Order: sequence, then structure tokens, then C-alpha cells
Amino acid sequence: MWYKVAKASELLVITGAGIADVKLAKKAFIWPGQSCTVFDVTPVNYSFEVNAMSAEKLSFLLPAVFTIGPRVDDEESLLKYAKLLSHHDRESHDVKELVQGIIEGETRVLAASMTMEEVFKGTKEFKEEVFGKVQLELNQFGLLIYNANIKQLVDVRGHEYFSYLGQKIQMEAANQAKIDVAEARMKGEIGSKEREGQTVQNAAKIDAETKIVATKRQGEGKKEEIKVKAEVQIFENQKQADVAEANAELATKKASWGQQVKLAEVESDKAVAIREAELQQEVERKNALTQTEKLKAEFLSKASVKYDIKVQEANWELYKQQKAAEAALYEKEKASEGQRLASEAQSYARKQEADADLYTKKREAEGLVALAEAQGIYIQTLLSAVGGNYNAFRDYLMINGGMFADMARINADAVKGLQPKISVWTNGTSGGQIAADGAGLGGVAMKEVASVYKALPPLFQTVHDQTGMLPPSWMGSLTNPDP
Repeated sequence: MWYKVAKASELLVITGAGIADVKLAKKAFIWPGQSCTVFDVTPVNYSFEVNAMSAEKLSFLLPAVFTIGPRVDDEESLLKYAKLLSHHDRESHDVKELVQGIIEGETRVLAASMTMEEVFKGTKEFKEEVFGKVQLELNQFGLLIYNANIKQLVDVRGHEYFSYLGQKIQMEAANQAKIDVAEARMKGEIGSKEREGQTVQNAAKIDAETKIVATKRQGEGKKEEIKVKAEVQIFENQKQADVAEANAELATKKASWGQQVKLAEVESDKAVAIREAELQQEVERKNALTQTEKLKAEFLSKASVKYDIKVQEANWELYKQQKAAEAALYEKEKASEGQRLASEAQSYARKQEADADLYTKKREAEGLVALAEAQGIYIQTLLSAVGGNYNAFRDYLMINGGMFADMARINADAVKGLQPKISVWTNGTSGGQIAADGAGLGGVAMKEVASVYKALPPLFQTVHDQTGMLPPSWMGSLTNPDP
């Protein structure tokens, strides 16, 4: 075991025991059974001269310099590089041939799809296309193009296309320069003549505009002079009119003031007379009021007393009627309130009765349910006790319920009072008679019992046919009972 540390531009590739595939690290312990390889991630410059052919089947050389190295910012790319190329030296012939093969292949394919003119004029686009396609192929090896520099295109020996193209461009540039010089000279001469003509035209235009402006100024001066004279005359006329108006207004005001003085004198005289008349009228009114009060005191005092008495009596009658009406109304309200309370009481009683009936029926239903449940448990217990035999269960219920006793009682009641006569025929003696002294009675009795026992099977069969019941096992059984 040893401890291995890589340099700043190196990485450790560790494989072996305890590592599933490949492990990358800057420093690590190398255990027995493990292998460690150091590889450099510094980019390397690869210079090539790619011999390509355009779409017109014209050959050319494409000098290029590519700076290529492992993609250090992507762990997956580093793993690819470590697996595929880490055992080679970064400047080895194998790596160079791999990179050169990819670049030449993609460059030739791209150049074959372009014309020579497109390659020559679109160097930048051509470079970007080559860069993209080459990078796409290098991704599978974990390599990254850090920089790509495509130099000037060069002719293949024996093919002078770029030389001729350059000469063509130079001649076109020279011819264009001559054309530009001639056009510049022509534009200069034309411009000179245009400047001279424009100078003469501008001078004449300025002279004409000067005369027009001078005439316009003279007319405007005369116009202003006439305008000022007219305004002065108008001002003088206005002032004269104002003076005349002021004189007329003064005369009018003087006449008005005199009229107002005379009117005030007349109003003063009349006001005195009116005041005298008002005072006289007030004196007479006071006298009349005094006389009226005197007469009122004499003649109206008795009428007032009678009137007050009548008013009091009328008020008392009205008060009694109001109280009677209020009492009747109160009585009706109380009666209505009593009826309402009685109705509410009856409604409450009916409601309580209905609730009681509902509760009773509910309790009865609950009792029936409980009884049914108890009977179910009872029946289930009985069935379990008789081993699930329905016939035995039914017989028990009929015996326990007294059904057989009831049947016997009903049958006895049915034949009560009929006084039936019973005849017994036996074959116990030779003559069918019993000895007079009673000899042979025991044998006859046993024969009667035997005959009764012989009659039981038909009786059991009849009962089974009518009721479906089977006799108890201690009494006998039917040979072929119905299921």
C-alpha cells in the first residue's frame, strides 16, 4: 500500500479490488490488488495541412492548428478519456493520428459540399462548421477543442486557383480604383461649375429679395403713419363725446336732485297728517276696546260659566265612554289572549300526546325487536340442543305449547254428549263369546291390546300424511316416511 498524489494538471486513474469500474482522484491510497495510472489533462496543439477538394473538384490545402485536451469540467468525459486514451502519451503518434483522422474526415466532407468561392469568401462560417462537426466526434473520446485556428487557404502544387483568384481581385481592385478616380475627377469638375452657377443665382436672388424687402418696408411705414393719424382723430372724437356725455349726465342729475327735494317736502307734510290720523284712530280703537270689555264683563260672564260647565260635562261623558271602550277592548284582548293560550295549551297537549304515542310505539317496536332477537336466540339454542333436527324441534314446541292436550280437549268437546256405542269383536273363543263365569278374560284383554297395537301404524301414517309429524322413536317408526 502506498499514498499517491497527482500534480495540478494530472489525475489518477485507479482500478482493481474494491472498485467497480474506474475511479478518478487527485490523491488516494493505492491498496494491494489495485492499479494506478497518471495522465496529464493539459491541452496539446495539433498542426495539420488538410488536402481537401471542393464541389468543383478543385484541390486546396487547409492549414489548421487545433488545441485539444480532455474536458476537465465533466466527470463523464474524463472517465471516457481515462478508459480510451489514458494509456497513450498525450503527444503519441496514435492520439495524433486519431485527432488528425477526425479533423481531415470532417473537413473533406464539409469542403466537398461547398464551392471554392464559398470556401474562400466564407472562411469564418467554414471554420465554425468544421469546429462543430469535429467537436461532435471528439465528444465520444472525452476530448474538447479549446481553440481552432484555420490559416489562409493554400493552392496545391500545380493548381494556381488562389493565385489567379488573387490576381483577379487585384485587377478588379485596380480597375475599381481607376473608376473611382475618374468619378471623383468628374464629380469635382461638375461640383465646381455647380458652385459657380449657384453663386450667381444666389447673388441675383439676394438682390431681388433686398428690393422686395425695401418696398415692403416703405409700404409698412406709410401704413403705420396713416394708422397713427386715424387713431389720434378717433381719440379726439372720443374725448369730445365723453365731455358731452358728462355734461348731459350732470344736467340730468341736477334735475333729479331738485325733484327729489320737492318730493321730500311733500312727503314730510303728508307724513305728519298721516301720523295724526293714525293716532286718532288708535284713540278710537282703545275706546271701543274699553267699551267692549265692559260689555263682555257684564253679559258674557254668565255664558262663559255655563259654557265651561257644559264643556266639563261633555268631557266627563267622553271620558266615561273612552273608559268603557277601553274596558271592552281590554276584555276582548284578554279573551283573545285566553283563547290563544288555550289553543297553545291544546296544541302542546296534542303534541305531548303524539310524542307519548310515538315513544310508546317506539318502545313497543324496540320490545318486539328484542323479543324477536330473544326468540331467535331461544330457537337457535333449542336447535343446537336437538342437534339441528327440525322434526324433534317441532315436536318439542308442540308438546311444550300444549298442542296435543288442546287437540285432545277439542276432540273430547267435539264428541261430548254423543254417547257413542263401542263394540269389540274378538276371536278369542271358538264361538266368539266369553264364558259366563269370566273364564278366559285375560287372554281376551291381551288380544284387544294386540289389536290396538296393530292399528297404530295406519294411525301414525295418517297423522304423518295430514301433519307431516313422525312418532317418537320409543313408539315406533314408519317404514317409508315421506322426506
